Amino acid sequence: MMDLKKNIKLWSNLGMRATFGLIAMELEKKYPNLIITTADVSTSAGLDRFKSKHPDKYIDVGIAEQNLLGVSAGLSSEGFKVISTTFSPFQTLRCCEQIKVNLGYMKHKICMVGLASGLVLGNLGFTHCSIEDIGVLRSIPNIAIVVPSDPYELYKVLNQSIEYKDSVYIRLTAGPNTKIINKDEYEFEIGKAKEILPGNDVVIFSCGNIISNCLEAASVLKEKNIDCSVVNIHTIKPIDAEAILEKSKDKKLVITVEEHNIIGGLGSAVAEVLSEETLKCKLKRIGINDYYSSGGSYEYLKNIYGLSTEKIIQTILSNIN
Repeated sequence: MMDLKKNIKLWSNLGMRATFGLIAMELEKKYPNLIITTADVSTSAGLDRFKSKHPDKYIDVGIAEQNLLGVSAGLSSEGFKVISTTFSPFQTLRCCEQIKVNLGYMKHKICMVGLASGLVLGNLGFTHCSIEDIGVLRSIPNIAIVVPSDPYELYKVLNQSIEYKDSVYIRLTAGPNTKIINKDEYEFEIGKAKEILPGNDVVIFSCGNIISNCLEAASVLKEKNIDCSVVNIHTIKPIDAEAILEKSKDKKLVITVEEHNIIGGLGSAVAEVLSEETLKCKLKRIGINDYYSSGGSYEYLKNIYGLSTEKIIQTILSNIN
């Protein structure tokens, strides 16, 4: 098995997609019946090496994403462990009916890896940005949704997802040079949130690599005597309601931060949990506020949607009282 400490720095430099390809090589050693299916994305998914070394375990259906899910479901029904991957909007929205019928309804087990979700492909516009994927898949039964915050957490997510009882959608955010958020002794479990930073005044619930901006914001706010807890809600479904309620009680403000439409994503999931209790905390959702902007760089889009460190700080300061 790979030396985790040695590889974490490498994974940070490579980012989520290339790290996925490296982890796939390790998973093949553990699972001889593993098959990876793609839709013409071997290079984009970091899978060129896997494709070359294990051609009998790699199936490329071409740019035919609905077939990708059909083929994957068929392989699953024959006892293979299947990971399907392509860019997030094509893995989810283009294949929505196939996901509903084959994975949700018929319960064929697949791990779906959505490449470059959120806003990272902003220069290609909102045909390639993915701000709807969580909202769409949350409404389909028998599918877990996990958003790893860094490549190290992705390693843990993939290893658990292979054995998880249901299909899993793994949503990858950010590009290369991805900040490592989690320590190497971090214990991960699907469905169990993790507090990264304790705090007494404000709780920030977030997912994906945008957590790094939340941690930066919390550091600045600490200097202003505002004590922020930052909680990694890596699993959007099944949501960790117990942790959300525990971390929200006695807080002055609850914030959700996500690279997704605030409708249907993490913010909605947290709001649903809080609405069933009698907590008096205020909730403010930060994310894509239900509109498509013009295309632009990753940093540009994070800023206009209020996801930059500075904008997160401003939002908390304007809502804390």
